[in-house]
Amino acid sequence: MSVIGSLIFCTDCGNLLRESTGNADAILHCDVCGTRNKDTIPQTTVSESKPSAFPSALRAKRSAVQTLSAEDRKTEAIIDRTCNECGRKEMFYTTVQLRSADEGSTVFYRCVCGFKETSNN
Repeated sequence: MSVIGSLIFCTDCGNLLRESTGNADAILHCDVCGTRNKDTIPQTTVSESKPSAFPSALRAKRSAVQTLSAEDRKTEAIIDRTCNECGRKEMFYTTVQLRSADEGSTVFYRCVCGFKETSNN
């Protein structure tokens, strides 16, 4: 008789036997070949593996995705645009896709004086 975890197999034909009773004196009969097998106390086998042991395309994509915090998204570029409030020649801007993909993005302008303005492309 072979035991793998809590599964018990017939020693002659390899058929899966009925579940263990937990009594070492019990006899389990094979339904296929009729061999009598001694029962064993069920054993639980626990194994652990590293995620790298089973490579997958999905796992590779998940690790390639970068998570950004709110602080990381606060990136602004500088553009030559005159502020309507203070007359400064440079303003900060960011672009965000707020509408559907086939429409233009929204541009947010910000000046150091606190003036803000938006424009839809």
